[in-house]
Amino acid sequence: MQESDKNPMQHPEEQATGADGNPKFGRLLIVLACGVLIVVGLTFGSLAYYTS
Repeated sequence: MQESDKNPMQHPEEQATGADGNPKFGRLLIVLACGVLIVVGLTFGSLAYYTS
């Protein structure tokens, strides 16, 4: 069996997801939480600035 028979569409090989093979959802969750906190901070900050 040739190499082209295994991959007829010439797709790239799958990338590794992590050291143990699991996706890194923890890091994504932390970044998402920081983004939400920034948006909430901007909301309350602008509310305090424009209402005083």
